[in-house]
Amino acid sequence: MPAVRLADGDLNYLLEGPAGAPVLVLSNSLGTDLHMWDAQIEAFTQHFQVLRYDTRGHGASLVTDGPYSIEQNGRDVLALLDALGIAKAHFCGLSMGGLIGQWLGINAPERIERLVLCNTAAKIGTPEVWNPRIEMVLAEGEQAMRGLRDASISRWFTADFAEAEPGKVEPIVGMLAQTSPEGYAANCAAVRDADYREQLGSITAPTLIVCGSGDPVTTVEDGRFMQARIAGAELVAFHAAHLSNVQAGDEFSQRVLDFLRS
Repeated sequence: MPAVRLADGDLNYLLEGPAGAPVLVLSNSLGTDLHMWDAQIEAFTQHFQVLRYDTRGHGASLVTDGPYSIEQNGRDVLALLDALGIAKAHFCGLSMGGLIGQWLGINAPERIERLVLCNTAAKIGTPEVWNPRIEMVLAEGEQAMRGLRDASISRWFTADFAEAEPGKVEPIVGMLAQTSPEGYAANCAAVRDADYREQLGSITAPTLIVCGSGDPVTTVEDGRFMQARIAGAELVAFHAAHLSNVQAGDEFSQRVLDFLRS
C-alpha cells in the first residue's frame, strides 16, 4: 500500500476511484483500520475519488509515542491532503473519525466541502471510562486487545446483526485484536480529551449526522445535540449499533451519497 511520509513516520492510505472526480476522505473508528469502509467503496467510487487512511497508531500507519490528540490526528489529514495535492475534499468519519471531522470543520473549514459525522459526539465518554482502559491496554498489551475484541461485539453491532452476519462482524472486530496496544491507548487519550461542545457552532460546512438507534456509545441524543448547534445540519438514524456503515451497509452508503451529491 502507498504511504505518505510525515515528519515522524508513514501514514498508510488508499486512493481509489476516477481521477479528477471530487475527493471523499474516509476516517476510521478507534480500533479499526481503513478496511472498515470496504462495504462502501464500490458505491462511493462510482462518484468520488475515495481517500481512506489508517489513523496514526492504527493499521499500517506510524505508531509514535502517545498520548495523541484529535488535533494531531486532524493535522495528519491535512498533511495527507497536502502531500497528494488535494486542496479541498468531502470528509466522512465515524466515531474517532467523526471527532477528527469536527476538528477539521472547526479549524480548517477552507479544506472541507461537505462533512459527514457518523456515530460520534462532541464529547465521547469521561476520564472514568477511558483511563482504566488505557491503563489496562498498556499493562496487558496484546492480551488486552484480544479481550477488547470480544467485548466490542455488543458495542459495535446489535445482537440480531451479530448473530445473523458473523461473516461481516468477524473481520471488523478482528481489526481491534490486531491494533497496536500503544497506538490504541494513545488514541483513547485523544478521544478522552476531545470536547467540541462549545465550538460546534463554528462549523459552516454542510453537515450530515449519522446515528445508530441501538448505539450504546454515541447515542441519537448525542447526534441531536450536534444537529442543534451546526447550522442546517441533517440527521439520519439507522437500525444499527456503533458501526452503522457496516451494519446498515447499502442503506448507509446511499444516504451518504445522496447528501454528498445534493
